[in-house]
Amino acid sequence: MPDTPAVSVTDLKKTYRSGLFRRRKVDALQGVSFDVEPGEIFGLLGPNGAGKTTLIKVLLGLVKRSDGRAKVLDLPAGDRRGRMRIGYLPENHRIPRHLTGNTALEYYGQLSHMPLGEIRRKRGELLASVGLGKWGTATVASYSKGMLQRLGLAQAMLHDPELLILDEPTDGVDPVGRAGIRDTLFRLKDRGKTVFLNSHLLQELELVCDRVAILQKGLLRHVGPIHELTQATSSGVTFRLAADQQGIQPALDALEAAGVTHRRTEEGALSYVIIDSVEQSSIDQTVDTFRQAGVSISAIIRKQLTLEEAFLQLVDRDSDETDDVRRVQPKDDSATEHTDAAEGGNS
Repeated sequence: MPDTPAVSVTDLKKTYRSGLFRRRKVDALQGVSFDVEPGEIFGLLGPNGAGKTTLIKVLLGLVKRSDGRAKVLDLPAGDRRGRMRIGYLPENHRIPRHLTGNTALEYYGQLSHMPLGEIRRKRGELLASVGLGKWGTATVASYSKGMLQRLGLAQAMLHDPELLILDEPTDGVDPVGRAGIRDTLFRLKDRGKTVFLNSHLLQELELVCDRVAILQKGLLRHVGPIHELTQATSSGVTFRLAADQQGIQPALDALEAAGVTHRRTEEGALSYVIIDSVEQSSIDQTVDTFRQAGVSISAIIRKQLTLEEAFLQLVDRDSDETDDVRRVQPKDDSATEHTDAAEGGNS
């Protein structure tokens, strides 16, 4: 496996211009930097308008950056040599309806300069791997949306690329189909392939991704393993106590005096005390306070948020800060712009 990142972006910026004399600026990407390591499954998250599609199009060479650097497979983004080694599944892709599953793969395979004989040797096994083994001779017009997604994944895999960039790969796919796609992604990872995913289905990303990056209004808010994000945004720690102990209230009074924010709930014979902080110092202080009051702790529970819960907390927490950053961005009307007016709708 190569030592260089499969994807590397450094201080990547993209500004769209529109309006009279192109004076109106939209900063779709504002100094984004991260790497995607070879052989990992990497997820890109963000609300609508965050800049995810723009970032993917920059990596593919479909949109030119305004500033910064982007490299894919150790080549400049958009370089033809690199693009030949990428499999791409766009969001809302369209496959001509008169084609069958087999002929669609022939069509896309030849666009990648694959010999027709090689395509025909591979297509049966490939369709079977995405759950379409019995649909090779059926026309695309008879496919459901989920089946079209699986066929799109098959065409992205056909030429055995090193890197797969998949935009909403499980959109419209039923739970059985999503499980099949997850298995396919794990098999790709086992073969040393790198998978770059963009999806609104956070539960799916949580199941497959090694690391994620979160974009919000063109700014990178987080990049790292999922467990780091879910722990960093955890909402508190719960202490389970025996409800009949006499020292609980004095201990709570001591916690309040020490500035440890907490709340108490009762459930049957059990008493629960939740502190809002996840800092180790607050946890240690709470344990010491209960011990000094003679209160027995039967369990300490740190809630593990889901990726969706952590994402929503992070986006909500950073929304005001992000708006402030955007308001103070200096206007640089002299910045060189590489796009045409048609790109203004991509965000």
